[in-house]
Amino acid sequence: MQDMKIAIVQADQVWENKQANLDNYTLLLNAITEVDLIVFPEMFQSGFSMAATSLSEKMDGPSILWLKALANSKNCAVYTSLIIEEDGAYFNRGVFVEPSGIVHQYDKRKTFGLAGEDKTYSCGTQEVIVEFRGFKFQLQICYDLRFPEIVRNRIDPSGVAAYDVILYVANWPKRRSLHWKTLLRARAIENQSYAIGVNRVGEDGKGLIYSGDSAFIDALGDVVECEQGQETVLVVTASKSVLEDIRKTLPFLRDR
Repeated sequence: MQDMKIAIVQADQVWENKQANLDNYTLLLNAITEVDLIVFPEMFQSGFSMAATSLSEKMDGPSILWLKALANSKNCAVYTSLIIEEDGAYFNRGVFVEPSGIVHQYDKRKTFGLAGEDKTYSCGTQEVIVEFRGFKFQLQICYDLRFPEIVRNRIDPSGVAAYDVILYVANWPKRRSLHWKTLLRARAIENQSYAIGVNRVGEDGKGLIYSGDSAFIDALGDVVECEQGQETVLVVTASKSVLEDIRKTLPFLRDR
């Protein structure tokens, strides 16, 4: 079975400066080749901002075009989120962009009331699972991580799991990094899937500090982490055969 190479981009984000962020990602990814998926932090080109009116774009806007060009040039998929305006409403929208230009979209279902996200952005209502190169991806964004009920994995009558990898893109502050690391590991173990959490580093325009703690976690809870507080690109490999062996040896999904 084919393995999946995934590039975790743990980046600092320039507050509400789209071009500066896109330029930085270009530099960070300059030497990255032969990967299947690139994952950026939440609201990748703006930081976690409530300035939806000035920062939002349409689905055919310049940032989506940039992501499509990146996916095409690297022959890989890209997952992240950004601020999208649609029919007068604003969404913190996850986009999974395939190299062919196909875009799968996921609107964040749990908006973060503590930061007023619920007053600015409309909630999504649908689970989104994307199949790409033999793996099935459950799309998630930041605060969704605190709600395990929305990502419960399950198997069909033939024994096939609903998904293989949970993707979390985030702007998760350093002061709650213990929660981030603990919940990511729990999601991987309880759903017998890989869990990938991609968080930013640096300081945002509100003075919040971010330590990153981006990580790749397998179905047994083993963790590969990015260096804390540092911009880095970590390339990891997900093995479908290893994942299926774990599920056969420990048939917890069947028992659910």
